[in-house]
Amino acid sequence: MSRRGERGYGAAVTSAERPLLFLDVDGPLIPFGSSSAHAETAPADTSTSAERGNPLLQRLDPGVGARLTALGCRLVWATTWVEEANEVVAPLVGLPDLPVVQWPDSGVEEGPRGLHWKTRPLVEWADGRPFIWVDDEISAMDRQWVAAGHPGPSLLHHVDPSKGLLAADFSALAEWLRAVAP
Repeated sequence: MSRRGERGYGAAVTSAERPLLFLDVDGPLIPFGSSSAHAETAPADTSTSAERGNPLLQRLDPGVGARLTALGCRLVWATTWVEEANEVVAPLVGLPDLPVVQWPDSGVEEGPRGLHWKTRPLVEWADGRPFIWVDDEISAMDRQWVAAGHPGPSLLHHVDPSKGLLAADFSALAEWLRAVAP
């Protein structure tokens, strides 16, 4: 789904500014729908104790890491899994260790009603650089807040949490990247 109305769509980015891609785990990588989609390809015999403790990890697509890497973005974990994303998820999807957004402690200044608690820290982390945020909890308020407070191009891409990242999602991400960072 194209976001031609997103702030910065179509604005060229210099080659030194490789866009960031903030990536959530639950929903985009681990879909909440049927578990049959990726269960056949999950490496059951090499699972760690952490993996055996979370049966949802069988829903991970082991090829998604290569597809994400092929986008050419600087990948960053933006998930409550924090460091466990590198320890548990990354090896199962074919990603190296990635930087991890460290979330602020509770008691941080609240934003407008409906603003996701991740939005402000992600904009701060991006620090004006172009970014994509892939999550299943993005709202219109998040889009408004980013458009008003982030000077660079941005794409807030909502993923259907029952299906996870699909070919259509990768097409939308690639289309935005071609327009922003040809």
